[in-house]
Amino acid sequence: MNLEALEALRGCVGPAQVLAEGDLSAWEQDWRKRWRGKAGAVVRPGSTAEVAAVVKACIEFGLSIVPQGGNTGLVGGGVPDASGRQVLLSLGRMNRVRDIDSANLTLTAEAGCVLQAVQQAAEERNLMFPLSLAAEGSCTLGGNLATNAGGTQVLRYGNARDLCLGLEVVTAEGEVWSGLSGLRKDNTGYDLRDLYVGSEGTLGIITAATMKLVPQPAAITTALAAVDGMAQAVQLLDLARSRLGAGLTGFEVMGRFALDLVARHFPALPRPLPQAPWTVLLEQSDNEGEAQARSRFEALLGEALERGLISDAVVAESLAQSQGLWHVRESIPLAQSEEGPNIKHDISLPVSAVPQFVASTDAALEAHFPGVRLVDFGHLGDGNLHYNVQAPPGQDAALFLAEQEHEVNRIVFDAVMSFGGSISAEHGVGVLKRDELVERKSAVALDLMRRIKRALDPANRMNPGRVLSIDG
Repeated sequence: MNLEALEALRGCVGPAQVLAEGDLSAWEQDWRKRWRGKAGAVVRPGSTAEVAAVVKACIEFGLSIVPQGGNTGLVGGGVPDASGRQVLLSLGRMNRVRDIDSANLTLTAEAGCVLQAVQQAAEERNLMFPLSLAAEGSCTLGGNLATNAGGTQVLRYGNARDLCLGLEVVTAEGEVWSGLSGLRKDNTGYDLRDLYVGSEGTLGIITAATMKLVPQPAAITTALAAVDGMAQAVQLLDLARSRLGAGLTGFEVMGRFALDLVARHFPALPRPLPQAPWTVLLEQSDNEGEAQARSRFEALLGEALERGLISDAVVAESLAQSQGLWHVRESIPLAQSEEGPNIKHDISLPVSAVPQFVASTDAALEAHFPGVRLVDFGHLGDGNLHYNVQAPPGQDAALFLAEQEHEVNRIVFDAVMSFGGSISAEHGVGVLKRDELVERKSAVALDLMRRIKRALDPANRMNPGRVLSIDG
């Protein structure tokens, strides 16, 4: 990047906030260490006005922009390419909670706010921001919205999009759209908010958002249950919905091998149930007292045991025990990383189709790759599975990834589509699934998306090459 462009960027945000030399790997490399590029500069704005100024400077010098939040993405959507001509726009300094309206049950925060900080700000008002995921200590609100993140409580509260009421966005022209409304109802034309949520920075830069809050529940009860098959897990979900209603906030499923990896790499973590083909983590939250909530939960598990849906169960006796159970679930991705490179799939299916999908796809992968190990876990309550594939024992994991990823993806994605599912549930498309999107989406859908991209970003300046190729 030439000196004149760097000086223009420094004039926008101050010299100390433009990094063009030294080790920039924290911004140039993704969390999985799978993608690494070269930024012309890392620019760290501190306000929406500074973001707008940076965009206008990039227009002047013909530079493209890659927005980045906590850099916890899994699909290569938040790191620069290798050209050295992209500005990496790090939003970490924009981390203020601007407002909490307790009466309206809303919180307005900047895009660089770490998700955990948003949760804590709500908790200080005896309210709850219900978006929750394993990376909440480092992922940011802007990134959550850019990818329409899901997490563990989608079953009750929905994805990031469902929790968002309004946005502030810097457009590809460097203009500011201020749409930070806390309204639940606003039918005044096209819903611009939904264009930007889930667009992965390809249409504009989210700088702030107004999000829904909910009252803090009076009681939260967590349990583990062992089941013999995915069909029984789905039946347990149906029973839990009927007995707990809206109180059911979490329903996670974990395969045997997924938990075996956690036990192998993190032996200090609790494992209160014997090994089983599948283990379900259930959680209910309600506004009744703890005794009533626990009684209803235990009645549910007792009925499930009588019906033969579960073989064993344990209910957390304290908040610490509950957190311990969740820690086991959230340690699965870390245990996978310790085991070695793997082929990740973030897929969505109708819940009713999950048992047949798992059985048939497991069999197809085993037939093609004898001894292959499946790290299957995820949010069964909303049909989102992390259906990950680990190399057979003794094989080089990195070599298996390099040589077999395409064929593994073909088998898995063909099966997903045959069951009416989606190849990306909550992680986004980024670079990883961009070409698959072309194969799996209809021509009409792709044409509409490209027309939106060209209309809002005609110069292809915003995160180019991510999500879709506008060249067709």
